[in-house]
Amino acid sequence: MTTERRDYRVGGPEADRAATAGLVEAEWFRPPIDPERLRELQVRGNARAAIDTIAWLGLLAGFGYLAFLSLGTWWAIPAFAAYGALYGGAGDSRWHECGHGTAFRTKWLNDVVYYLASFMLLRQPTLWRWSHVRHHTDTIVVGRDAEIIFPRPPSPTGVALVFLPLVNVPRLVARAAKHAIGHVDDEARSFIPADELGKLKWESRAYIAILAGVTAWSIAIWSIVPLLYVGLPTVYGAWLMVFFAITQHAGLQEDVLDHRLNTRTVYMNPVFRFLYSNMNYHVEHHIFPTVPYYSLPALHQEVKDYLAPASPNTWSAYRQILSTLRRQWRDSAHEEPRGDLPAASDGGRSFVNTGHTVWAGDRHDGLIDLGPANALAPGSARQVEVGDEAYALFRLGDGTLVCTEGLCTHGQAYLAEGVVLDCLVECPKHNGRFDLRTGEAVRYPATDPLTLYPVEIRNGRVVSSLHAEFEESGV
Repeated sequence: MTTERRDYRVGGPEADRAATAGLVEAEWFRPPIDPERLRELQVRGNARAAIDTIAWLGLLAGFGYLAFLSLGTWWAIPAFAAYGALYGGAGDSRWHECGHGTAFRTKWLNDVVYYLASFMLLRQPTLWRWSHVRHHTDTIVVGRDAEIIFPRPPSPTGVALVFLPLVNVPRLVARAAKHAIGHVDDEARSFIPADELGKLKWESRAYIAILAGVTAWSIAIWSIVPLLYVGLPTVYGAWLMVFFAITQHAGLQEDVLDHRLNTRTVYMNPVFRFLYSNMNYHVEHHIFPTVPYYSLPALHQEVKDYLAPASPNTWSAYRQILSTLRRQWRDSAHEEPRGDLPAASDGGRSFVNTGHTVWAGDRHDGLIDLGPANALAPGSARQVEVGDEAYALFRLGDGTLVCTEGLCTHGQAYLAEGVVLDCLVECPKHNGRFDLRTGEAVRYPATDPLTLYPVEIRNGRVVSSLHAEFEESGV
């Protein structure tokens, strides 16, 4: 029986152990999927996300108005309960999807909803954007992932306090106050780039100013009502966020490189799926974060045979989770059984079959052959391997061919597995984006530009010197 508690601090001694064990920024298992089908599922639009967002904000406004009309009566209690659940609960999945930049096709729409939902949850936008990048990079790796809900062994008191955020929300406010005066904690510094740290101060000051203003208003009119609409819903509505969030990873394995072992998919009813933005398909989301939430049910149908069986409903998932947490309280080494899983062909990660090729190698007038020009449809990509080096070949929507280095400059993910959006490519690991016309990184977490290589077509074949364009221009 093991009851020793590990050090779950991000950047603590467990982080060094994880690095030594090869768990840091490692490659993860991915099931095979038809590349054309994957590209279809990665398509984003504004209409579906706009409808869902308007419905969410409409319900929020509606219940807020009902709460106002019912002030002074018992009807105010259920009205504010529903308002809080939509504010501090359903806001979480909107924050999540727009933070990934996959909900809307248009960037500024994602940003507006992301910043709005960030405030509702009292999450500093820059801090949590990079924290969530780390969560996807090193999911449930102790010492690396800041979003582990239940450190082992999970005590009954600790589990109860998660549902009663009387401790967590004050901590969020206190952390924002520290950042507002320029005191950035070591955990934040461990995963936020140095040139991004300055944003924490101004974001935190804005949050504190708004909360202070609403508090002053409540004091001035000697009424708690303003705070019931802004600030306190993060506390009294957080139960819904926790209710959904616990189903994601609680009780599952730590320190593994397979999301099937540390992440859970749960079948939910349509109301829950609306409130949760289909994040109940959580294994699928972690493996393919470039697929928008409204396509996750279809993605599940494509890959479910390679995953652990989904929990049949929320009640079943919670019975398993609570049983596992109870056992882990007594024996922290206990793991929830996941059943027999298809083995990865290489014992670790199975690459998505997006059309890898070994065409390259032949030469045309001293240029390296990258394959047939007609093999790429507009908006698609191929990985090209030349010796030990990987490159990515893209065809943009206007037919232009572009060759880049094969790995993302941030997360070392294969860019040919990403999604082409007009003249951009989105990394399949963290949703960072690059402009394929210039190589410039245009969306975090990517910050360093891609190397571009000149290409031309000869006798129906794509060829390149594979010398960087700036080298050829003498820059």
